[in-house]
Amino acid sequence: MSSAHKNLSIFSTENLPDVSDKKFALVVAEWNEEVTNALAAGAHKTLLAYGAKEENVIRVNVPGSYELTFAAQKMAQKSEIDAIICIGCVIQGETKHNDYINNAVAQGLTTVSLKYDKPVIFGVLTPNTEQQALDRAGGIHGNKGDEAAITAVKMLAF
Repeated sequence: MSSAHKNLSIFSTENLPDVSDKKFALVVAEWNEEVTNALAAGAHKTLLAYGAKEENVIRVNVPGSYELTFAAQKMAQKSEIDAIICIGCVIQGETKHNDYINNAVAQGLTTVSLKYDKPVIFGVLTPNTEQQALDRAGGIHGNKGDEAAITAVKMLAF
């Protein structure tokens, strides 16, 4: 189901694990910062709402979405980090630049997750327009950051 037909801030909370002792890295791209800051705020709020402690949520910023993979790997190397949530926004432009970036980031984050046996969550918006991004960063379609955070919590149950 596309997010145009779903609110990203509405999700099942059944059987969530206790994450009060878990540490989360929130890796946030600075590019499209109005959007990514809203996504990060949603993720942070959701983590706290479902049991994470403030001192166990570490935020690091990177220049853009492409750099999320490297930062995720650095965070995954830390034994104290239990899950990594990567936040970014790559808006379609006049070239295919977004396709290359989105594919590289998706593949890179998957590789990091498998290599380090830790949840690495793809909280990257890939909209066609800035308005679509805003709609998914706390706008009419909810907040993808909320969804990314609850996904990290759920994946820690494995």
